[in-house]
Amino acid sequence: MAEIRNFTLNFGPQHPAAHGVLRMVLELDGEVVMRADPHIGLLHRGTEKLAEQKTWVQSVPYMDRLDYVSMMCNEHAYCLAIEKLLGIEVPVRAQYIRVMFDEITRILNHLLWIGCHGLDVGAMTMVLYTFREREDLVDAYEAVSGARMHAAYYRPGGVYRDLPDHMPQFQGSKWKSAAEVKAINEARGGSLLDFLDDFVARFPKLLDEYETLLTDNRIWKQRLVDVGIVSPERALQLGFSGAMLRGSGIAWDLRKKQPYEVYDRLDFDIPVGVTGDSYDRYLVRMEEMRQSNRLIKQCIDWLRKNPGPVITDNHKVAPPAREDMKSNMEELIHHFKLCTEGIHVPEGEAYAAIEHPKGEFGLYLVSDGANKPYRMKIRAPGYVHLSAMDEMARGHMLADVVTIIGSQDIVFGEIDR
Repeated sequence: MAEIRNFTLNFGPQHPAAHGVLRMVLELDGEVVMRADPHIGLLHRGTEKLAEQKTWVQSVPYMDRLDYVSMMCNEHAYCLAIEKLLGIEVPVRAQYIRVMFDEITRILNHLLWIGCHGLDVGAMTMVLYTFREREDLVDAYEAVSGARMHAAYYRPGGVYRDLPDHMPQFQGSKWKSAAEVKAINEARGGSLLDFLDDFVARFPKLLDEYETLLTDNRIWKQRLVDVGIVSPERALQLGFSGAMLRGSGIAWDLRKKQPYEVYDRLDFDIPVGVTGDSYDRYLVRMEEMRQSNRLIKQCIDWLRKNPGPVITDNHKVAPPAREDMKSNMEELIHHFKLCTEGIHVPEGEAYAAIEHPKGEFGLYLVSDGANKPYRMKIRAPGYVHLSAMDEMARGHMLADVVTIIGSQDIVFGEIDR
């Protein structure tokens, strides 16, 4: 009789459940996964080494390109680490703007995640719903930075500029009637804050639509329930963070446990799971979008009532206003030095982390007093979560591997770096 042996399957290097390029070598017994071996590095660009050749501010746009669906959150951690080294205080208005855009980014991330995760496991229409809402939020990105994805809006010491007083309007065309354009532009008649206020009022009802489509859907539950279970103890041992840790029942959130910016002044809840499976991680992320919506509303209300500066007045860190530069030699010199040399950060080292949509995203920076980082090390949450792939996939069917990768919500820009 022929000997029955396990066989090895190359799962990848291109497949839908991972944003980026992952090669997974699976050892299978029939359709049951006995071992999963992730091979990474196919998207490696040497970001940490490249940073040593760039001034401190020149690396801000590189942060956008790490996890390229959570752009401003990456910038935030980088700017916090530089500010810690510089010992500067960020204006309160800038802190509220940062928090508001962090939460906008969290919703952007989770919308893309639920759309693509649904697509991966068979809920084909979800992506059509989620991209409808993403369009509104990337319009907010564009309004403040001029870019719909890679914003480079945060700066050491604050943000690039204040919120705009008006939103761009859609123009009539042969593809859209005047009535359609008028309906689209209805929420765009005022400022960015008016536009976002309209969005946060509509969004809970849209989330209810998603829940109607998925939460009690029999096929969705068959694909997610009891797949990729991680116990609370094991999640801690593996170094999980974000929704991966909270899905296992541990209420750990840096915004609450180690508050930064103005999170300690805002009211929100931390959703947690019960069983630690893919379905719990789905429920946690859905509730996180509702909590982010609450946070954005609180930020909008505060920003309406409190005008003020949005970047530090230390001109060794942030450039002076253009009108001052044109009438004052001192300001002109500051501008010239910043544009030619950049910031000189005092000697030392610092680690700063934020509650990124995917978990704890941290940056460890070492400065030797020059205008460039001496060393930079990125703590990417996706890297930690992917390392648990073997453990999470063992004993599951081949089709469940896609579900598990999707529930980890990994992006290879930050893993391979």
